[in-house]
Amino acid sequence: MPITPNQGPSGGGTLVTITGTNLSGTTAVHFGTRSATSVTNVSPTQVTAVSPAGNGAVGVTVTTPGGTSNPVSFFYVGAPFKQSLSPATGTTAGGQTVTINGTGLATASSVAFGANSATPTVVSDSQITVTAPAGTAGSVGVTVTTAGGSNNGLTYTYVADPTLTAIAPTSGPASGGTSVILTGTSLTSTTGVTFGGTPASFGVLSDTSVAVVTPAGAAGAVDVVLTNEAGSDTLDEGYTYLAGPDI
Repeated sequence: MPITPNQGPSGGGTLVTITGTNLSGTTAVHFGTRSATSVTNVSPTQVTAVSPAGNGAVGVTVTTPGGTSNPVSFFYVGAPFKQSLSPATGTTAGGQTVTINGTGLATASSVAFGANSATPTVVSDSQITVTAPAGTAGSVGVTVTTAGGSNNGLTYTYVADPTLTAIAPTSGPASGGTSVILTGTSLTSTTGVTFGGTPASFGVLSDTSVAVVTPAGAAGAVDVVLTNEAGSDTLDEGYTYLAGPDI
């Protein structure tokens, strides 16, 4: 006498289908010692019922005027618990492989990043991996759904590619040390700034501006490149190193 599905959340509420013979006139379905709700005698070979709350593995029996059937196993699954995810940020284009650690993850069937869902790969009961779907810039809640229910509480942040629109001042001595301001968009998560390929020290002022101290460089125009966790943008020949006087 098979039962489908054979597992569900410990809180109950799973609609199961029980298949067998001589099921006409079913009067009760029990999950262990607890009675199922919404029992429906579909046919002489099929009964549906909604599982009550429970824990662990229990025997499911069907009772008819002819007696009580042999038990078939049903497994109650606890709700998942998430402890961490890594990395916690990624590009709005999606595609980042995210690892989620916790407990009760063996039956994970979906992971939602805000309103967008993806199918995970189960590594073990304590770990799953999932490819982040595309999303809009900002933070979203991450929800894992398993046979035991759903759990959220972790946050993933989508980062847009940066854009550079201006630099001021646009020139300074080749010895470096000039304070400049880069302006643009999506600059909050800036991870690096280079002048002609040479890294510069910087500080994020806001999502639209970054303060930078120019490194030393050879006289002439150089590209200015800003990188964040999603990508990079370039001001072509955006800064000019000026040669010092020679007498």
